[in-house]
Amino acid sequence: MQSIGLKKIVFSFSPVFIVLLHIPFVFAINKPVYIDQPTLSSPNPGTTPTSSVYNKLNLDKLGLSRNAFEYAVKGFNKLRESGKLNKSGIITIIDFSRSSALKRFFILDLDRLELICNTYVAHGSNSGMEYARHFSNGPESNQSSLGFYKTGGTYTGKNGYSLKLFGLEKGFNDHAESRAIVLHAAAYVNEELARSRGYIGRSQGCPAIPLQLHKKIIDQIKAGSCLFIYSPDDNYLQHSPVING
Repeated sequence: MQSIGLKKIVFSFSPVFIVLLHIPFVFAINKPVYIDQPTLSSPNPGTTPTSSVYNKLNLDKLGLSRNAFEYAVKGFNKLRESGKLNKSGIITIIDFSRSSALKRFFILDLDRLELICNTYVAHGSNSGMEYARHFSNGPESNQSSLGFYKTGGTYTGKNGYSLKLFGLEKGFNDHAESRAIVLHAAAYVNEELARSRGYIGRSQGCPAIPLQLHKKIIDQIKAGSCLFIYSPDDNYLQHSPVING
């Protein structure tokens, strides 16, 4: 009789012991959030697991294309999981589906789920006037190059404080270093120009950003973070080594 009573006590308290055993593991889980990847083909807006993050950050209201965001996260996850990023929580998205008169440069912290920056960015002079529609990986093309980049170190050159970019996609942006494609500031990237003539100035292929923000931006994303330049370009979307690899 005594053993039966003891068993009843043990069984009645066993759920409590199980909960207590799991508490340390619950609090030991790391904070970084890995967002699920969209499908390999063109994303169907509103149906992928990234939608909740996209909505939480109000990216739709800010004008970031949902497709741009989902492709960016897809590639970002691959690069992070393969160990190619040193600063693994930060991603910069440049959405060239938008007019240059609009803010199409976004810095996101996907670990903390925060929008860090949203501002203007220029495209190459031969990529188009208001919109970037033509892209090249070739030298002296003065066109922007699509795809995923890894940020490098900083330096001070003819355009002042600048950030090196290393293209990670063969055939699309892997000549970025030899072409001197970098992130730098430019006086022609400003809101007044955007409002007065409907587009900002253009670069020789570099993603140029506003003078008043460039130091903060560069210091935020330098040294191994992911930068993604997007356009709904069929050739890129169908053959991107990162998206389709």
